[in-house]
Amino acid sequence: MLLAYPFRVLVPRRAAPEAATCAAVALLLLAGAADLVPTSVVIALAAGAGATLAGLRLSRLATRRGTDPTPRAAGVLLDAAVVAAGLTAVVLPLADIGHSRAVLIGSLVVAALSTSGLYLLPGRSRPATSVWLRGLVESTGPAVGLALAGWLLLPPDGLLAPVRLAYALTLGGLGMAALNAFAGPRRRSGAAVCRGGVLLTVGGLVLLAALPSAPPGRAALLAVPPLVFGMLLVAVGAAAAADDVEPAEPVAAAWPRAVLPAVVLLLASGLHLGGGRAPDRTSVLLALAAVPPLVLRELLRPGDAPTSVRRAAHRRPAGRSLRHRRAGPARWPGTPEPPERGPAAAEGAAPATGADSTWSPEHSPAWSGLDRRPVPAAGGDRAALLDALAAIGDVPVPAGALLLVDLHGVDAASPTAREDVLAEAVHRVRAVIAPDDLVTGCVGTGFAVITAAGPVLAYALGTRLLSALSPPYRLAGAMLRVQTSIGLAEVSGAGPADVLRQAELARRRAVQLGRDRVEWYDAFLEEQLVRRLDLERELPGAVARGELDLVYQPVVDLADGQPVGAEALLRWRSPVLGTVLPAELLPVAEDLDLVGELEWWVLDRACRQLADWSVGARELWMAVNVTTRELTTPDFVQRLAAVLAAYGVPPERLVVEVSEPRVAGDLPTVVARLAGLRSLGLRTALDDFRAEHASLAQLRRLPIDLLKVGPELVGARPDGQPPLIDVVVNVGERLGVEIVAEELESSTQVEGARRGGCRYGQGFALARPATAERVEAYFEEFPSASR
Repeated sequence: MLLAYPFRVLVPRRAAPEAATCAAVALLLLAGAADLVPTSVVIALAAGAGATLAGLRLSRLATRRGTDPTPRAAGVLLDAAVVAAGLTAVVLPLADIGHSRAVLIGSLVVAALSTSGLYLLPGRSRPATSVWLRGLVESTGPAVGLALAGWLLLPPDGLLAPVRLAYALTLGGLGMAALNAFAGPRRRSGAAVCRGGVLLTVGGLVLLAALPSAPPGRAALLAVPPLVFGMLLVAVGAAAAADDVEPAEPVAAAWPRAVLPAVVLLLASGLHLGGGRAPDRTSVLLALAAVPPLVLRELLRPGDAPTSVRRAAHRRPAGRSLRHRRAGPARWPGTPEPPERGPAAAEGAAPATGADSTWSPEHSPAWSGLDRRPVPAAGGDRAALLDALAAIGDVPVPAGALLLVDLHGVDAASPTAREDVLAEAVHRVRAVIAPDDLVTGCVGTGFAVITAAGPVLAYALGTRLLSALSPPYRLAGAMLRVQTSIGLAEVSGAGPADVLRQAELARRRAVQLGRDRVEWYDAFLEEQLVRRLDLERELPGAVARGELDLVYQPVVDLADGQPVGAEALLRWRSPVLGTVLPAELLPVAEDLDLVGELEWWVLDRACRQLADWSVGARELWMAVNVTTRELTTPDFVQRLAAVLAAYGVPPERLVVEVSEPRVAGDLPTVVARLAGLRSLGLRTALDDFRAEHASLAQLRRLPIDLLKVGPELVGARPDGQPPLIDVVVNVGERLGVEIVAEELESSTQVEGARRGGCRYGQGFALARPATAERVEAYFEEFPSASR
């Protein structure tokens, strides 16, 4: 039976053409280096092989079926680009206009076609202007270093100095841009891989134009690897972007983009000096040119303000210092200074005052009203906080941290109860912080802590504050539980306003991630928050604008490999943000109260697609994810029955999935809704099942037909015990529940699920999510598929 690309398990078979091409190119390079094959022949054969394979891959994208013509147009342009690259390396050097000029002309054509194709490629994202400018500044220094390496490595003979410098600068820029694509944020996305492949391809052509190809001309062989691998990566990345293969992105490490250019420059310098050549004027100028971007990067680093801004923020009455400010007991800014009494006051020591006179919120208007900003736009609180931060900035080696603490749940209490809770919270804080730490009030239900401790100790202080503030607060006849969010920012020479902004961003991130946590500010955090704001701005109206889409991942019977159904997966094709996956989309939708609108759109579209697939004898199910919030609405069962009737879909063909970790919040209502769905004939499934005691006990109460487990239950356990899938399968057999192993990404996991007794499987190792047309073509390979 034919294997349908890209759905099947055997990754080596999928990658066999690329592997064979790379092996053949490596053998050609070895033969060319040994003078067994002429350099021009090696270049022609290698470039022709790479262009042919990449062109075939991209032609499939260009001719794919689907309602959206954008991926097809991108495939046509990128296909033309790799063909042009191959022709440039094979044919144009034979033209009568000169080797270098011909290759440069071809490079411009390839760049133009590739740029147009990348613009149309799905998954392309547009970063915020500030993020883009900061990335440009951070990349300029390493790019100049790569240009210097190119200047040192390019042969001086046969190239005029201006031409050699132009080649070096071009190679430096292309190399750094490719490094950003492969090692920067979203580096695992198909669009980033495709962009990096384009840059390598163009860089290989520029290198081919710069290096001599006439005999012996073995230096021109250096252009072959980036040229061939770049063309192959263009095809791989374009296919991944079109198939919506975008795995979750961890935080991008910054060291590859800083270390690799430095390593290349060191090697180039060693080869240059080892060849007996002294540094020339151009190399010295390039080395000096790398310094200003590094300085500018430090000046524009997030959270750092220009010197003039810091000076303005630091202005305050002369004679006041941080030590004097911290000498007395901390108090709410805005309250009158305590009267000076005796010699101790003259020396800067504070009078011994009681906790009530110092800390009671009634002495300050800071707790009145409900403003969700951590500090007011103006007023005594903000001025005092900025003044204390400025005092830290005046010491020779600025150090310390600002922690913004926000209490959630206090605003629901009465004004009197709120004051009691806040007074108790302040008392708990004073028991945790050091005597020299400063506590200041903020508008709303929060306060700030300024500590001279370093960042690690400040983070430890934040965790102690969480522990101290988490126990319930005793009110008149009741207990009040609150949640706490803490944002931490370092005070290391940045302007006071910037430190405050950074701590607020970190505090907001702590709120978004579920509260009761400490978040530490960094530049990536700010990029995430900017991304979050963009999502919140663009998501409303996405349904009306027709930006939502569904892809489908087949579910396979592990016994015979036959498909039995598919799961509908939501995608948001934003023209501004690119493709947004559910893991990023749904939390924003929940905060904006848009989950219901999105889920009913998914149910409607999935039922319509299921009706289209129901033509003929094939009986496949369609699984749709539903949140417990929407499932527990009173009219959910009736509305879903109306959708099924509208499209004429048999109820038993639809599977409603609900996530196991969320059902415990309203278990009786969830049980009732699932029972109502089964009474209509629908099948129900429990997703994200965890083999814990509580989950197994809860499983007996839930009326479900399918149980979906992750790959962590399939493999061997660290303690050497048998996989937990055996326990789950036994429980499922007793309850009459079929087991579906999901997220299977390797043949080993597939085999483990089959041996463990799982009847069905789902994951990249079996079939990737794809458009309805491609999944339907996949189903056509199994004419007997019927479940």
